[in-house]
Amino acid sequence: MKKIGFGGGCHWCTEAIFQALNGVESVEQGWISSLNPYDTFSEAVIVHFNEGITLDVLIEVHLLTHSSASAHSMRYKYRSEVYYIDPNDKDTIEIIINKLSKENDTKYITQTLPLADFRLNSERFLNYYKKDKQKPFCQTNINPKLAAIRKTFGHHIRNDF
Repeated sequence: MKKIGFGGGCHWCTEAIFQALNGVESVEQGWISSLNPYDTFSEAVIVHFNEGITLDVLIEVHLLTHSSASAHSMRYKYRSEVYYIDPNDKDTIEIIINKLSKENDTKYITQTLPLADFRLNSERFLNYYKKDKQKPFCQTNINPKLAAIRKTFGHHIRNDF
């Protein structure tokens, strides 16, 4: 089992998006910090995945489901990042992001950083979408993102999503 961290948007949204994918065993939702100058915590998830899904697909889903090309005013809370646990993954992640940047004709601001620390969210916010898909936030913010990834990654989506 491999692990990778993703930050970019609301961790409730990010958690649901990755929980929807076949090959993802579990998603830890909370806050990640990296090394200085990125040592403050920002909303993020850690994705545990198996050979049923590739790192390429995970990164592409991530880039397409948050403002990965926008340097908006909330970047301190929602950094666009891919956090590696294994230092050997750093170059691979950067190659994938550069390849997708060319393919999608988009200049991604997403950075590749080491995961230094992680804080799990409180229990009441974990599995936010799974607990109540009818909540207004889920309807307004998460469902449109899930619908978007179904179009491109439908064969990767779990039947229960």
